[in-house]
Amino acid sequence: MHVDSRDRLGECALWCDREQALYWTDIDSHRLFRRSHADGVITQWEMPEPLGSFALCDTPGQLVLGLASGVAMFDLVSGEIGPLTPVEAEEPRTRINDGRCDPQGRFVFGMFNSHGAAVGGYYRASLAGVGIGRGLVVERLPLPPGIVGNSLNFSPDGGTLYYTDSPTRTIWAMDYRADGRLGERRVFVQLPLDGGEPDGAAVDAEGGLWSAIWGDGVVLRFDAQGRETLRLALPASQPTCPVFGGPALDRLFVTTARRQCDHEPLAGALFELDPHGHRGRAPHRFVTR
Repeated sequence: MHVDSRDRLGECALWCDREQALYWTDIDSHRLFRRSHADGVITQWEMPEPLGSFALCDTPGQLVLGLASGVAMFDLVSGEIGPLTPVEAEEPRTRINDGRCDPQGRFVFGMFNSHGAAVGGYYRASLAGVGIGRGLVVERLPLPPGIVGNSLNFSPDGGTLYYTDSPTRTIWAMDYRADGRLGERRVFVQLPLDGGEPDGAAVDAEGGLWSAIWGDGVVLRFDAQGRETLRLALPASQPTCPVFGGPALDRLFVTTARRQCDHEPLAGALFELDPHGHRGRAPHRFVTR
């Protein structure tokens, strides 16, 4: 199955188990989408700037948004975006890119730099304060700066953080502690330097990491030791983000990009794949209460 959404840069596929719906963004068109699994109805919201990533919240009807210039809360019913907390306001070349919530309900994300310089950081956002003075607080993680922060995700037990700087074609892993401290990073997967780049990632219930390989038209599964165990081909060369979904979390949805691929009939479509018996996990949610 596929939805011919023709996204210029489809990204951040995220399954909502409560709504039984799939969310994703087209970064280039400044739009957020939600597709109901029951009837296929698609709802969309216009964003004021590119939406690099987002996360579901523990409060129904809310998202935390990773907009190009900062993070903000979003009300799905009213369409209201809360106050923006800027990120890297001093660096005009970067914008927020891929992100996921950690098990403690904090939003962890990386940056994107279209100029190809390794200047973007990796960050963690949470809500702080009480009452009307409550707001988003962002801290920079002690990781080397990158060009394209991607593949942010967590092992099933929450003790390992995965991430990449896509042009390096290296996916790193590191210990991730509940108090926020990070261990030393280690190479989890090194892809061939003459091949595609790792983009978004999903982690299944067994601890396998599924990586969308931009430029190669495949999604690769690596087991917890970093060994490739499965390769799923797509009829689009620029897959961007996989996520498990469906009522039993036994389907794999993959966003793709149409940018510079207009000659590919299905570039930019949203695909549903058979993950060969593997299942996902319900997403971690951003803590608001």
